[in-house]
Order: sequence, then C-alpha cells, then structure tokens
Amino acid sequence: MQPTEQVFNGNPSRALAAAFEEHHRRVFRAAFRVTGSIDDAEDVLQTVFLNMMKRESNAGVDLGNDPKSYLCRAAVNAAVDVLRTRKRRTALEPEADPPEESPGAEAEVARRELRRRLRGALSRLSPRSASIVALRFFEGYGNAEIATMLGTSSSSIAVTLHRARQRLKAELHEVGP
Repeated sequence: MQPTEQVFNGNPSRALAAAFEEHHRRVFRAAFRVTGSIDDAEDVLQTVFLNMMKRESNAGVDLGNDPKSYLCRAAVNAAVDVLRTRKRRTALEPEADPPEESPGAEAEVARRELRRRLRGALSRLSPRSASIVALRFFEGYGNAEIATMLGTSSSSIAVTLHRARQRLKAELHEVGP
C-alpha cells in the first residue's frame, strides 16, 4: 500500500495534503510537457488539486489503485484543456513581433515554432486522442499502461495513436517547415 492510499483511508484533508506532497512535482512536469509554459503548468497543478478538494468535500477522494497514473492523466487532461483555451484566446489576439535575432537563435526560433505548432495541432485532436498522445509521447507510458489507465485495450490505444500521429503529421506538413 502506497503512503497516499493509507492516508485516504483515514482523514481526507490529510490525504489531500499527502497526495499533493507526494505527487505535485509529477503533475507539474506532465502539465509543463504538454503546455510548454510554466504559468500554464502551475495553473494545471492548481486546477487538479482544487478539483480534488471539491470532490473531497462532496463524496471523498478516490485515486484508485494507482494515484500516480490517476494524477498524471488528470494533469494531461487539464493541460489539453489549457491548450484549447489558449487556441481560442490566441485566435482573437494579434501576432506578436518576432524576437531579436542572435547567433544560434534561428534554430531556437525554429524549435519553438515547431513546439507551438505541435501544441496547436494537439489541441485540435479529440480530448481522448490528445490525452493518449500526451501520455505516450510526453509522459513515456506504454500502450498497455495507457490501456489500463483508461480501461480499454492495448489495440484500441495503438489504433488511436496511429490515427492521431497521422493527423498530427498531416497538420504539421500542411503549414510547412
């Protein structure tokens, strides 16, 4: 039994504090990998644990048998929601001026642009597909682990990943390098 599980059987407030202490770094990292922004990752961290606090006051908190997986999945889902919100907000804002050029800056600008385009394309996937892609490629979970987390088969995860990769590839090639 993990420390978090033990506490959840007792005092729920202590359980929430223990879950935060044990897993906040993992939640933050997962959110940062998806959003690419420290501010957004901090917002996701806050959202995940605030949602847990709300559930605690209503029906109690149940992280299941694997709190690490549950919280990682919650972070990825909340981060994908942030990407979707950012996409809507950015569509209404004018583009910013490009940063000043310096030696080696061209490659960094290209990497940032690719990451920005990838996050945009990810935000256009279905929530389930975006979560599966993030869990697989950003968090490093295998298909079987993701299937267990989502209560589905490994083959279903493989098919979803294949279709999502094809769509991401097509979207990234449409815009061009």
